[in-house]
Parts: sequence; structure tokens; C-alpha cells
Amino acid sequence: MEQTLRRVVVTGLGAITPVGNTVEEMWANLKAGVHGIAPITLFDTTDYKTKIGAEVKNFDPRAYMDKTDVLRSDAYAQYGVAAACQAVEESGVIGTLPPERVAVYFGSGIGGIRTFHEEHNKLLARGPKRISPYFIPMLIGNMAAGMIAIRFNCRGAALPVVTACATGTNAIGEAMRAIRHGYADAVITGGSEAAISECGVAGFVNMQALSTSEDPDAACLPFDKRRGGFVIGEGGAALVLEEYEHAVARGAKIYGEVVGYGATCDAFHITAPRPDGTCGARAIQLALEEAGWQPEETVYINAHGTGTPMNDSLETQVVKLALGEEAARRAYISSTKSMTGHCLGAAGAIEAVACLKALEEGILPPTIHLEEPDPACDLNYVPNQALAVQADLVLSNSLGFGGHDACIAFRKVK
Repeated sequence: MEQTLRRVVVTGLGAITPVGNTVEEMWANLKAGVHGIAPITLFDTTDYKTKIGAEVKNFDPRAYMDKTDVLRSDAYAQYGVAAACQAVEESGVIGTLPPERVAVYFGSGIGGIRTFHEEHNKLLARGPKRISPYFIPMLIGNMAAGMIAIRFNCRGAALPVVTACATGTNAIGEAMRAIRHGYADAVITGGSEAAISECGVAGFVNMQALSTSEDPDAACLPFDKRRGGFVIGEGGAALVLEEYEHAVARGAKIYGEVVGYGATCDAFHITAPRPDGTCGARAIQLALEEAGWQPEETVYINAHGTGTPMNDSLETQVVKLALGEEAARRAYISSTKSMTGHCLGAAGAIEAVACLKALEEGILPPTIHLEEPDPACDLNYVPNQALAVQADLVLSNSLGFGGHDACIAFRKVK
């Protein structure tokens, strides 16, 4: 095994999201400030305080999977497999490496909660003999990774990351390390989620985490003083990471280089972040250090930016601690969750795709519906309109229940 650190690049992208079921459609909507938030249709919300969500629309899993696999999988795994199919097709990496050198690092924050609800209802109404024999495989959170590995004959490690809303970011970061240190030559990575269900929404509502606004244009308000909670979303995104020399040798399209990764834990509370922000700042600093950040560089940060009162003001503090006050005020920051909602375990992967497209095109997606800035959120959040700015370094920042802090950094290949 090679002992020198190897460069890692991105050669394929895929996305199934509330604002588009391809990367191209998603990115066009993000640039235009188009959101995917609307009344929930997946179940009857009459008795729920929250009635708004960001659902995936017009998705047909049979475009990516055969009928048998569709019937034997939860929606979260279907979103993951579909996004992986898009990314792998674009990359063209499969078949250029031995199967043992291709891995899958793909996670879900919650797994098959929709299946759990459906099967539990069967148990109560019709008894244990009516439970599907595929209930457990459909439920468990590693099945997207397993199905992706089976689909593409990836015989390296197939590991699901489960760090709540930091899942997608941690998966990408750990995939980068696997290639950098020689454990794999390519990794299909990302995250997926399908938690807009009776149980999922009820749980988040009773935590007082979700927005209760019934206006889709005023429900998800990152960094705005009117914000009152996040809008639950769903979807999946996948990236193909590849060792740089191999990608160049085969003439692959390269979106960017993964140049930094930081992961820490607040070690403070199961849901609340550490109030001083030091651990979240440390994750960003670790990514910046590995990326070789220079203070004069133009930096774009795709923030966690959930639209909860606590997250957005604390994340502002975290960015200032990580970059320093002066550099933080020069940075461009936005929350694409203002358009996608919070896709939980898929969020970090979806936002990484947005970061790479921003780097490729020199366009920064906006934070929409930012009409009444919160004095506690006083940085440049790219309000309401995309900006034509070529960033030198782009970061994707994620936080998760359990105290998980994760940040990944990308640059154009030089």
C-alpha cells in the first residue's frame, strides 16, 4: 500500500432532490432561487402542526432499478441508488479499476422510517404474520450502500455513515481519506433520506424543530429574524471520488479536488450544539488547514443554515471563530436549504454537489426569502439573488444531532 498522500478528485455527480431529479435541473433551480417547498402530500397532515415539506417530485425509481428491487427497498435507498447511477454513468469509472479497489461510503441519517411506519401499521391491524420478510433489509440504514455496491460490483469497503444531518458530509470526507491513504482508488459516496412520514414529522414537530408556517414562501428562512424552524426535505446525492492520477490518465471530467476535511464532536448534548461554537469552528479549521487556506483567498461556504433560531446565530459565531472576524466578513455564505429544505442525512451530499457546481461555473447560489436580517446573523449570506463570483475555495458545512460537526473543502484542480 502506498504511504504517500494521494490527491482526490470528483469525477461524477448525481442528485434526486426537491428542486430537481438531475444535477442539471437542481442546479438551474438553485441558481434561479426556485424552492421545492409545498404542502405535504405523502400523508394526511390534518392533525399535525407542520403541514409543509420539501418532497421529491415526479420520481420513478424504475428508471434506475428493476421492479423487484423497487418493491424490496425503502424510498431512501431508491433515492440513493438513483443518484449513484447518475454519478457513476457520468464518471465512467466502473470497469477501469479492479472491483476490489472501488468502495462505497454512503449513508442515511434515519434509514427506512417510512417502511417502519407501514410495517408497524400492518402488525397492529393484521398481526405478525403479515409483516414483510423484506422489512428488516428495507429498514436498516446500510442498505443504500449495500445496494449501490451490488449494482456496480464494488468489492471494496461498503460503509454507511450515520451522523444524523452531518451524514453526507462525513461520508464524503471519509471517502476522501480512504483514497488519500490508499485504501481505495475510487469511492461512490454521498447520502440519502426519505423521512417525510407520519412518525418522522411527528417526532420533529414534538421536538419543536420544524417550521409551523403554512406559507411555502415563508416557512424556511435561514438567517432571517422571522425564522421558526426547519422544513423537512428528502432526496439523495452521490459523488464519485477518484484518485487524481487515475482520473487524469483515463481523461475523466474533473469537477474539482477534495482538499480538506474536518470532523469533530461537541460532546455536549444530544440535540443542542455547544454554545461557544468551538468544536464546530474546529471542524472548519481542520478543513481549512488541510486545504492550505490563505486569508486573502475568496471563500464560499455552503452553510448548514437550517432556519432554526439556535442554529443560524450559532453558525454565524462558528464561522467567525474559524476564519477570524475580518476573513469571515469577506466570505460569501449561503444556505441552499432555503430552497431544498433540510434533507437530513442527504443534506451534506446535496450541498456538496451545489458547491462543486458553484466552483465549476463561478456562480454562488443565494439564500432566498432573506428579507429581515437577524442582527445576530451579520455576515454576507448572498441574499435572494445568485452572484457571479469565482471562489478560490468552497466549503460545505454540516452539523448533526449527537454533536457531529463536519466540513469538507473543494478547489479547482491546478
